Amino acid sequence: MRTRFETVRECFQDLHRSGRETGASLAVWYDGRPVVDLTSHSRHTDNVTSHAGRDSLVNVYSVGKPVAALCLLLLVDRGRLDLDDPVGRHWPGFRTPATVRQVLSHTAGLPTFPVPRPAAAFADWALLADDLATAEPEWAPGTAAGEHALTYGHLVGELVRRVDGRSIGRFLAEEIAGPWQLDLHFGLGTAEQRRCADLTYGDPDWPTTVRGEPGSLWARALGNPAGALDLAVVNGAAWRAAEVPAVNLHATGGGLARCYAGLLAGGTLDGVRLLGAGLVDEFTRVQYTGPDLLLGRDVHWTLGMQWEE
Repeated sequence: MRTRFETVRECFQDLHRSGRETGASLAVWYDGRPVVDLTSHSRHTDNVTSHAGRDSLVNVYSVGKPVAALCLLLLVDRGRLDLDDPVGRHWPGFRTPATVRQVLSHTAGLPTFPVPRPAAAFADWALLADDLATAEPEWAPGTAAGEHALTYGHLVGELVRRVDGRSIGRFLAEEIAGPWQLDLHFGLGTAEQRRCADLTYGDPDWPTTVRGEPGSLWARALGNPAGALDLAVVNGAAWRAAEVPAVNLHATGGGLARCYAGLLAGGTLDGVRLLGAGLVDEFTRVQYTGPDLLLGRDVHWTLGMQWEE
């Protein structure tokens, strides 16, 4: 680590020693180069290092949404589909008159899976995709926004599958993670599962409080299928093996940092071009500004990311 960033290490170490964090990974690139790569683990030991444990995979929840979007944008860059194509052009039977752009920017009107499902449904991609294909939108596509908390990855991922033929997990591995050497995964095999760190919540009541008012649109979006906020589910083998791209990217801090370094460089990393700089600009351009019907506040949505002011 560069000397000028030593205070970052000190702050990170303090979080670990104080018990405010039981495990964490921090990777930072500056001026096109990695300058920080830290990992902490085990609340009760002074074990903060730039090496040990940094290959542990963690379920990073919605941090995976931009990665899912990137998969679809690669196909846009290659001319396989257009941002303003109707989804139904590529996904026969999809009833909602939404465009690819609206799916990517959380304005498609499909923030909830319409049929109540148990946690086991996360392992059945076709079932959940079919549920979305026949769903009635909560609002006319393009007229409002609302975070597609769990549905985002299936909407994006099914478009990837329909256009390319591969699942989004395989596409990520072969077209993005491999070429750019990123430790990012949708759907873990046995070897990757052995590297997983279990999640814990700093506030044990967080899964209840984050859902908000029972029966609200936000509660329905987070609660179906059941289990996405249940540690017994998300720390289990079935969840880790499944592809739930909205919320179950498993990643290292270094893998995420490399991914964004490539995007900040205009879509090329270590000489490997994934997509053009023009599409990177479109990826990060604000597509919607206004109230988010699920989050209950004003937002700025890009094609997969939310800008905060």
